Amino acid sequence: MWVIYALLSAFFAAATSILAKMGIEGVNSNLATAIRTVVVLVMAWGLVFITGTQAGITEITGKSWMFLILSGLATGLSWLFYYKALQMGEASKVVPIDKFSVVISMVLAFVVLHEAVTIKTVIGGILITIGTFVLIL
Repeated sequence: MWVIYALLSAFFAAATSILAKMGIEGVNSNLATAIRTVVVLVMAWGLVFITGTQAGITEITGKSWMFLILSGLATGLSWLFYYKALQMGEASKVVPIDKFSVVISMVLAFVVLHEAVTIKTVIGGILITIGTFVLIL
């Protein structure tokens, strides 16, 4: 089931890029990011209340709070830089560079999370890296 969710994530991430590029024309990139963030915020909290999971907030540990906050900060910075890059550059070049985060995430998973390094992940990472550079040159 996780594969279906991952594929849906990829589809909507692709839609996000194209819709953002179309909507950001003539709009300050920081303002556009703020508008997008409000929509995401309302949608996420709406799902929390629809599913009745809001009571779980009291069960979140300090460690989880810390990492969730840091993740939120990283997301915010990513979105701010992404929208600025998208406003200035072509989507077909900005998006592959942004998706290079896949390779960076893999390296961090190996180093920080101590996930197993396999020949498949190394080859996949190398191919993504090559593909990214081919697309942007």
